Amino acid sequence: MDEATLEKLNSIEKRYNEVEELMADPENASNVQKITKLAKEHSELKKVVLLYKNINSKNIELGDIKKMLDDESDHELIEMAEIDYEKIKAEIDELTAELEDQLIPKDIRDKADAIIEVRAGTGGDEASLFAGEIYRMYQRYAELQDWKFSLVDINDNGLGGIKEVTFEINGSGVYRKMKHEAGTHRVQRVPSTESQGRIHTSAITVAVLPKLEDIDVTINPEDIRTDIFHSGGAGGQNVNKVATAVRLTHSPSGIVVTCQRERSQSQNRIIAMDLLKVRLWDLEYEKQQSEHSKNRKDQVGSGDRSEKIRTYNFPQGRVTDHRINVSIHNLDEFLNGSIDKILDQLIRNEQIKKLAEDENN
Repeated sequence: MDEATLEKLNSIEKRYNEVEELMADPENASNVQKITKLAKEHSELKKVVLLYKNINSKNIELGDIKKMLDDESDHELIEMAEIDYEKIKAEIDELTAELEDQLIPKDIRDKADAIIEVRAGTGGDEASLFAGEIYRMYQRYAELQDWKFSLVDINDNGLGGIKEVTFEINGSGVYRKMKHEAGTHRVQRVPSTESQGRIHTSAITVAVLPKLEDIDVTINPEDIRTDIFHSGGAGGQNVNKVATAVRLTHSPSGIVVTCQRERSQSQNRIIAMDLLKVRLWDLEYEKQQSEHSKNRKDQVGSGDRSEKIRTYNFPQGRVTDHRINVSIHNLDEFLNGSIDKILDQLIRNEQIKKLAEDENN
């Protein structure tokens, strides 16, 4: 480890000891909020400190074995010691890799659930059809991850496609993975209505918003316009005779949210208000982090064909992620929810970038 990393680890260990003392202080025992905050910090620091101590302990073992090898003349003992030496060295390498992963700057949103919006962009009905396929791909992926999937709002085109859809996914590490899906997805294929066999290019946009448990957003009721309307089913049919769907418009930001998931108007309003809070929080967070991350407008893009994070080429059965320049050649499997092959590489790429940024700061 370099000097800067060792200095950082010593600083973390020092803070870990300080937190333990604060948690043991009787004056803090009655402050539930403070103790909860300290316990969370202690848990996060403990992972790093234990790994660091384990590596140091292993290095001492390694040093002892090396010293023995230098002094020993018995061939049988030397052979056994060399085996132990290589074993411990491999363990140190594994622990060091785990420690480096723990030292990567964390995104506070990574443990959040996610609200995802899929919208048809350039390409008319073909874009709507593809938006429906991507929506179902995420449904399947949520099932494979054992996550909970909940529809919030959907606007179909009556032809099996989707103009726009909003849904929520709850589970462990949802946002950490799904945030990499944000952006413009491009599809290249021959539409069923194309008689000449020409390949058409269409695009959809995906936005991924973190839904944290402790979002603190104050909304002035006077800033919200509420519209009530009938929920729409497949083909535009009304699924309820009573108007229960809710649309909230937040005047200062211009944000509009809609919910028609429940049969109760009051329940839909609660869900829509939660969604509005998420979007306002995300808007403020992106403003604060603008020097490190893209804002939501950049994330979503315009849905134009030229802006893309990924291309789905049906004639070649290929999916290409342009951010890491990686292609896989099993499009059907990918659309059936097997997207980890690319997501895992995107996560690793993000970790490498964060490490580089942290070293430069």
